[in-house]
Amino acid sequence: MIIEDDEMLNDGLCFNLQRAGLHPVPAYNLRQARAYMKEQEFQMFLLDVNLPDGDGFHFSEEIRSGSSAPIVFLTAHDMDEDMIRGFEAGADDYITKPFNIRIVLQRIQAILRRCEPAKEEQVHRCGSLEVDLENRTVSKNGEVLTLTPTEFKLLQVFIRNPGQVLTRQVLLDKLWDQDGNFVDEHTLTINISRLRGKIEDDNNSYIKTVYGMGYQWMEENKR
Repeated sequence: MIIEDDEMLNDGLCFNLQRAGLHPVPAYNLRQARAYMKEQEFQMFLLDVNLPDGDGFHFSEEIRSGSSAPIVFLTAHDMDEDMIRGFEAGADDYITKPFNIRIVLQRIQAILRRCEPAKEEQVHRCGSLEVDLENRTVSKNGEVLTLTPTEFKLLQVFIRNPGQVLTRQVLLDKLWDQDGNFVDEHTLTINISRLRGKIEDDNNSYIKTVYGMGYQWMEENKR
């Protein structure tokens, strides 16, 4: 997320980050940034200090209280005291304006490489299920199940977010993001129902409906 109230600068940063293969989300004030953070997780925050509705230093502390994602300040505040304050607020880097966009991109890429998560375990076992993420196969009690591509994507999203309540909109967004195919609310309901029918049995119930909120993958799944 790029939190910068200068629209031209924000748009320019987004353009260059997109060209570099990244997926920037622009926010022009802290209100927008907080709203986006409720909807999704971010791998990095680029943050100005002076914003229309608050202070970037305090917002950095707010981010850090709930996220370990890297924070990079892009600001005209170039005093040593400001830089120290930025790092004390949780920043991973502090870049002063004006800056060379190519250098900014290199520093962003370097931070993302350092923060890259460990390689995902390719075989996930839970109860009577065994899910091979690399080969895209699922078995229950040793018997191979036949899942549609959408059902497998749903299962993949669930097991990658154990215990987390996933709203219907989050699930729709994740299904859309993977292939660009349109999935509506009705289709989502049908696919969740079919997935449950295939992976669950009398002793194992994995997908919990959290009424009014969404769905939750339960590793402790005994009925």
